[in-house]
Amino acid sequence: MRYSQLQESKVVRNLLISFGFLVIVFIVGTIGFQILGGPRYSLEDCFYMTFITITTIGYGEIVDVTRYEYGRLFTVFIGISGIGVLGYVLSTVTAFILEKDLNISWRIRKMQKKIDQLSGHYIVCGVGLVGSNVAHDLAMTRRSFVIVESDLTHIERYFDTHPEQLFVNGDATDNDVLMAAGVMRAKGVFAVAHDDSANLVISLSAKQLNPNVRVVARCHDMKNAEKTRRVGADEVISPDYSGGQRIVSAMLRPNVMNFLDEMLNSDKTLRMEEIILPNNLVNKSLNVLYHGNHDCLVLAIQRDGAWYFNPPAGYILQECDVLMVMTTPEGRAHLENLIEGID
Repeated sequence: MRYSQLQESKVVRNLLISFGFLVIVFIVGTIGFQILGGPRYSLEDCFYMTFITITTIGYGEIVDVTRYEYGRLFTVFIGISGIGVLGYVLSTVTAFILEKDLNISWRIRKMQKKIDQLSGHYIVCGVGLVGSNVAHDLAMTRRSFVIVESDLTHIERYFDTHPEQLFVNGDATDNDVLMAAGVMRAKGVFAVAHDDSANLVISLSAKQLNPNVRVVARCHDMKNAEKTRRVGADEVISPDYSGGQRIVSAMLRPNVMNFLDEMLNSDKTLRMEEIILPNNLVNKSLNVLYHGNHDCLVLAIQRDGAWYFNPPAGYILQECDVLMVMTTPEGRAHLENLIEGID
């Protein structure tokens, strides 16, 4: 359990204890005044006597306790006890309200510090139906990312299953919100809000703030696709159009779709990855990537717009080659470490 949760549970426990003491004082006072006053006073009179004593309203002795030697001493005891307990209740309620606000502020500050330390991460703008699936895939492949969402209910829904997820609650079309999400250090931005115009503005804002960031935008209406590209989106995806193609493929090419689901959409860790060749691998053979790495298979290489499928281990890598690799997250991490270590 996290520190903030422990603090909150402690305040709630104190709040319940304080109310419990207050109830006990009311019960003791009501029963005591009933005994002292006799049957001519109802429980309601005795409860009211206890109430005005504790709250120091003091209208008068609703219940006559002068017939008993220690009657007024009992009233003094109830008054002192009740005032003390009532003060404890009020202080606990105040602490509960302040603690909750402080916990939220503390969490936001702590989260922002973590976001400020990120570099080469991704920003998911919108975590609705599409955005939550984007975030899920990024989490499955162990990539760092930040969620930007203005609707707290969407954040809470995702936060229930991913309690450590970093997020910024705000409008992704606002430059300050994108800056808070680390757009200047980000590798990519997913503009997957529900509204096409919002995704267009997100694409424009992200590219203006960081021209090097890659932007992939969601587009419902294909007539808005070209506009979104013109303002900066590197890729524009229409879920409706892609969904139609997938439905046809599921009918005509079911085994191909099963394979693609395994690579792209399943909860398993096997994925298709894209690796842009670094300069230190130019003129080296492909087999240098397989040294001690059994979780990686290069399926194709793209060079100058042309595709080379199933390249042999002796294939000589050239500048600007893009490798299409089937691997696991562990294999991808091993491959990246291997690339960095090759002279």
